[in-house]
Amino acid sequence: MKAILCQRFGTPDHLVLADIPDPLAGPGEVVANVAAVGLNFFDTLIVAGKYQTKPPFPFSPGGEFAGVVESIGAGVDAFKPGDRVMGYTNFNAARERTAVAADNIVKLPADLDFDRAAALTIAYGTAYHALKHRALMRAGETLAVLGASGGVGLAAVEVGSQMGARVIACASTDDKLAFARAHGAYELVNYEQEDLRAALKRLGGEHGIDVVFDPVGGRYSEPALRSLAWEGRHLVIGFAAGEIPKLPLNLVLLKGCAVLGVFWGAWVRHETKQYKTAIETLARWCAEGKLS
Repeated sequence: MKAILCQRFGTPDHLVLADIPDPLAGPGEVVANVAAVGLNFFDTLIVAGKYQTKPPFPFSPGGEFAGVVESIGAGVDAFKPGDRVMGYTNFNAARERTAVAADNIVKLPADLDFDRAAALTIAYGTAYHALKHRALMRAGETLAVLGASGGVGLAAVEVGSQMGARVIACASTDDKLAFARAHGAYELVNYEQEDLRAALKRLGGEHGIDVVFDPVGGRYSEPALRSLAWEGRHLVIGFAAGEIPKLPLNLVLLKGCAVLGVFWGAWVRHETKQYKTAIETLARWCAEGKLS
């Protein structure tokens, strides 16, 4: 079968298209014919050797996919050949067939296409897990999303809107903000033109911001943390700015707030049932037209 392979760490330009043997379904696994693959920021980090996970060479990028079950391994009774599925592979999705743990996939709704399904698991799953399980966000709360036009940021805008939050999209250009507005943002902040702390203070009012969704880090995290309301929640998603910030913990004390880590892979491993329920919910929302 054909596969896109990373044979050494580098840039995406170093990836090659090659023929490799077909995979076999091990115990607890299925082999699926891949119809569509979702690519994310962390795929570039894995290919560059800069991510926590360093797969053995050669491997394929792509941590999420949608496709059709071809065969099942021992102990798999929730799926059968011909089932349309989507889910999380960690890596090795960018190939014609992939072996994946049955615990990491769910069935697609009948009216959800492969292309949209393939992009739901990681970015939208991260946003859903962060807002529902980590922040315990409630309808009517104010949510500030940093990097709101990026993959996971835009997912947070859509998921937050679907959960009933008042979403403030924060990004670096007006074009990016217009994109976020089209996907459900209520208020906009261009943090290259306006001081982020001042803007969030203005938009949060006397109460403040209930939840900050932060995949950016760098110099944006502290002003966002300072904007939090009493018992607010700052969700640490990642560090796209390239710098891990140092936050003054006295702010956490004074605000009675929480700084919460959101680590996708660990959640999938530790809370498999919760993960599958979340992905099924997102798939249903997408099929119903509630997510793009």
